[in-house]
Amino acid sequence: MNLSTNLSLLEVTKSQTAVRHSIDNTPNAQQLENLKRVAENIFQPIREHFNTPIFISSGFRCEDLNTRIGGSRTSSHCKGEALDIDMDGRGTITNRQVFDYVRANLQFDQLIYEFGDDQNPGWVHISYKKTGNRNQVLKASKVNGRTTYTQM
Repeated sequence: MNLSTNLSLLEVTKSQTAVRHSIDNTPNAQQLENLKRVAENIFQPIREHFNTPIFISSGFRCEDLNTRIGGSRTSSHCKGEALDIDMDGRGTITNRQVFDYVRANLQFDQLIYEFGDDQNPGWVHISYKKTGNRNQVLKASKVNGRTTYTQM
């Protein structure tokens, strides 16, 4: 099943952790609708702008999977409203290019520059909701072993 022209449901639900622990990472109807919205409003514009395959490092996570990997209890991934993109090492575009494009051109709820360094994030988290998108831009970093988020 395709969520958009260039994104399949399998790409956003596939998880080695889910397979390893026999977790059924299948979204319900509402989560599926949310995933389609993210695909159409976030993924597909990125894909078309850069004209290259886009790698999803984390997409949908059922609550069991999210708990298993230590995700936030309020993670947008569990609602089907978020994607993490990691393009580094693919020889095409960088995570920074994705981050900058989304920030300048798309509507989103949260755009997070995840770790990395000042030149390039380790990956890019992007969430999108049906209504009430905040266009909030954050940077994630470790402070005393804890993840903290600061406005950018």
